[in-house]
Amino acid sequence: MPSHQPDDPFESRLSDALHHAGGSFDSPRTELTAAGARRGRRMQVQRRAAVAGSAAALALVGVGGALILPDDHAPDTRPASLAAGDRTAEKKTVSGDDLVRTLRELLPEGTFTAAETRGTDDELPPLVTGVFDDGEGPGALSLGLDRIAADGDEPIDPRALVLPCPEKGQGDMDSCTTELLSDGSALTVYQGYEYPDRRADTKAWGADLVTPAGYRVSLLEWNAPAEKGEPVSRPEPPLTVAQLKKVAGAEVWRGIIASLPVPEKPVSAGSGPSAQMPATVVMRKLALLLPKGLDRTAADSQEGFGSFVLDDGKGASLVQVNVQPGMSDVAGELFGADAETLPDGTRVTTRQVPGEKGGAGVVWWTVDTLRTDGLRVVVSAFNTGDQNKDATRAKPALTMKQLRDIALSARWTSDED
Repeated sequence: MPSHQPDDPFESRLSDALHHAGGSFDSPRTELTAAGARRGRRMQVQRRAAVAGSAAALALVGVGGALILPDDHAPDTRPASLAAGDRTAEKKTVSGDDLVRTLRELLPEGTFTAAETRGTDDELPPLVTGVFDDGEGPGALSLGLDRIAADGDEPIDPRALVLPCPEKGQGDMDSCTTELLSDGSALTVYQGYEYPDRRADTKAWGADLVTPAGYRVSLLEWNAPAEKGEPVSRPEPPLTVAQLKKVAGAEVWRGIIASLPVPEKPVSAGSGPSAQMPATVVMRKLALLLPKGLDRTAADSQEGFGSFVLDDGKGASLVQVNVQPGMSDVAGELFGADAETLPDGTRVTTRQVPGEKGGAGVVWWTVDTLRTDGLRVVVSAFNTGDQNKDATRAKPALTMKQLRDIALSARWTSDED
């Protein structure tokens, strides 16, 4: 695909760790990287997305709890593990009201007022957002459920998809731990801030769980009645780390996720120089190559493609990468006489042009590279988080040098992440 036509196959996912209650999923704006996508309403938490992202949660010990059904359903007397697994599959849909009632039962003493809900019959993944008050002040709360597709015949690796903690000494967080559970699930629990630069006192805490079956639970909370735009109402979010784990890890959520349609599996591309890079690998490599200290507010991916919405405190900036093997035969169409040729034979072209998706004032910076083995890596950045919307800043969050360093990194040809 010619480099002047950016590959933008995704809509911004509700993943931004459960983007505010606007209907999307927005994950916390912290330095947490999404291996696949706040993973997305911006950590991408749309069905069949690899994310990155958002806050997902784990269950430590089987925190049971039968699905709370509408009043006209008789109570389930079976063990919670069965009620959560079997019965949800039998039930065609779980409404948004069902999810709210279940969430209320799992929360500690207090009141929960729902703002937005989506059940299992919605086109987008199940979601509950609202405000929880334990008597010490209201705090925004978001719960998202999703089902992740495997990459071809490869089994799902929760460690590659769960929200990873920043490297030691990096990121502005009070606490972050990622652990592998006895059942193979991966769980990240973090205590951070809505704004990395601390321009507001809003804290964002969350739990991100990914199971070997591809079930993702995302639970986020704030110490204010809203993710953004409201003054803090309490020193810390209402749920403790232990409570985040308990609520997010409840077996009932896994049962509900099991009732969602099984995502289509990408066709395996096999291996070798012509093989497409799995979405999870693209996201992991891109996350590791991005400069430190940038808030990753959204993520999208598919085979050979990955993107993050970054925010350095100056506005959202979309960064995306295309990894395309076997492109030697179209080198003449992609690289003109003005292309740079490096000592190892890699060809490089850079462009700084206006955006083409309709957003006012949008600029699009690109570094396009082609290695001698035919591997093409294209890295682009925009001065907006959505190419279809107006610019949110003067320039992209990454410089041309940073884009070049990412595109030419040896990590793209390494077997290791």
